[in-house]
Amino acid sequence: MTRGATVAGLAVALLALSVVSVPAAALAHPSDDEATAEQIDPELAAGKAAIAAKDWSAAVRLLSSVALRDTRNADVQNYLGYAYRKANQLEPAFRHYLRALQLNPRHRGAHEYIGEAYLLADQPAKAEEHLAALEKICLLPCDEYEDLKNEIAAYRRRVTK
Repeated sequence: MTRGATVAGLAVALLALSVVSVPAAALAHPSDDEATAEQIDPELAAGKAAIAAKDWSAAVRLLSSVALRDTRNADVQNYLGYAYRKANQLEPAFRHYLRALQLNPRHRGAHEYIGEAYLLADQPAKAEEHLAALEKICLLPCDEYEDLKNEIAAYRRRVTK
């Protein structure tokens, strides 16, 4: 075997190893490259599609399955909280939002959505706490801060009528 063939073979082997390790890394931290995680996990993509279709029970079923396999994914926990909240099941919604925030205390979506869930539970002071957290997290204006701020203002208008 020639030196060139050995080097070429080694290069192919290294390339194969790197291809195998990339998907595992993407699964470990899907928020780094969410598109890659969705390509690797069709149930995640289907769960997000169920959310888009407002099929809350399918979203919960699919995302619960993903969460069992990917226990450290704050995005999946946030999606689960969202689906449960939209299905008017606040207790599991809070559980999943809190888990998302435990995994990633700076998760803007989880702060926004748990704040909105607290408004549904008539706990505006708790929603304000998450608005304050978003104010610290979002150094520049961010949609999550603005959305929660508007929801709190709308809640206050409804309550004072």
